[in-house]
Amino acid sequence: MNRLNHERHVLLLALLTGLPGSVTAVALLWHMGLSSKLQWTLTVVILWTWLGFAFAVRNRVVFPLRTLSNLLAALREGDFSIRARLPVYDDALGELTTEVNALAGTLRQQRLGAVEATALLGKVMEQIDVAVFAFNPEHSLRLVNRAGERLLGQSDGVGLLGASAKELGLEECLAEESLRTVEMSFPGGTGRWQIRRSTIREGGLPHQMIVITDLSRALREEERQAWRRLIRVLGHELNNSLAPIKSVADSLATLLSRENLPSDWRDDTYRGLAVIGARADALGRFTSSYARWTKLPPPKLAPVEIEPWVRRVVGLETRVPVHVTSTENVTVQADADQLDQLLINLVKNAAEASQETGGGVNVRWKIEGEFVEVRVEDEGPGLPNTGNLFVPFFTTKPGGSGIGLVLSREIAEGHGGTLTLENRSDTRGCVARLRLPV
Repeated sequence: MNRLNHERHVLLLALLTGLPGSVTAVALLWHMGLSSKLQWTLTVVILWTWLGFAFAVRNRVVFPLRTLSNLLAALREGDFSIRARLPVYDDALGELTTEVNALAGTLRQQRLGAVEATALLGKVMEQIDVAVFAFNPEHSLRLVNRAGERLLGQSDGVGLLGASAKELGLEECLAEESLRTVEMSFPGGTGRWQIRRSTIREGGLPHQMIVITDLSRALREEERQAWRRLIRVLGHELNNSLAPIKSVADSLATLLSRENLPSDWRDDTYRGLAVIGARADALGRFTSSYARWTKLPPPKLAPVEIEPWVRRVVGLETRVPVHVTSTENVTVQADADQLDQLLINLVKNAAEASQETGGGVNVRWKIEGEFVEVRVEDEGPGLPNTGNLFVPFFTTKPGGSGIGLVLSREIAEGHGGTLTLENRSDTRGCVARLRLPV
């Protein structure tokens, strides 16, 4: 019986089930003394009934299985619109049919989601201004977007598919490290590019995906914005000094051009020259500050203990009371001279702000993970605008150069840390947060 298929197996079991009853009925029929014609007629009826019920059982078992098989075959072919008719009774066959229909509905939703996601991905790939290439293990091109076509000087991406990385001039991109910035020339452009390589899988096989980003445009725009900001600040500072110099020079020229000079012309001349000298000194300080900011040397790292460093710098400020409320000591690798300059700037700004309100300055620190955070808190009026604090030459103080905070942040970032300045949330004033790696 193990060699029979399922249908014949069911039929054989149905025949064997009805065999004892049918044989018994025929045997009893032939021992009842009926006429021969009636005996043969009843025997045929019994046998046909037995065989009919056996084949009916076979069809009852096999037909639903064939229906579900056809439904699953349709699902395998991607036709999710077919559904099996639910039986009237809530039995095992009904539960199986319900689950198969539910599976068809789930697969249909997943297929729609996959189609929509693929369409969305295709649209995004077409619109992004980043060249994307995918190569199979044989380094043949399998995928390219429009930006990649433009980079290779092609208008038809279909013609590129199947070409080798060597033919496309991208073999070097597959051989180097996964992330790098290089100067390269492509048919579609020359400039500075960031090349990112990663591994993806398709059909179980590893594929190499290359993303090439044009950095030249972004760098040029940033450079243009930086020059605009620098020229605007330089022009503002120069005009602030040149305008009074020109005005005083014109006044002196007018005064000295008179035939009859007034009695106090010498005093006016000396005052005018003093104004010109003061503004020239201001310009000299401005250019010196700019040179000091642009020539900041790299830090010379050595062990620096936080508590002695803070207390040494705080002791230099005598205009307002400066309190140190932390005692925990921790050592960092830093340039002691640069850190002194940084903290001097922060404490000096905090003291000048607290002088306006008669308040004090508090310095404290604590360890947060792999960093130590030094806080300089003042009790001044606060900052009306924190967005331009780290813009070179921006200052809110009369006679300020606008370099101190910029230089301080450069020092902090040169040590792998950060510097932020914001208004305090607990009281009036602002707080400077310096984070340095432990």
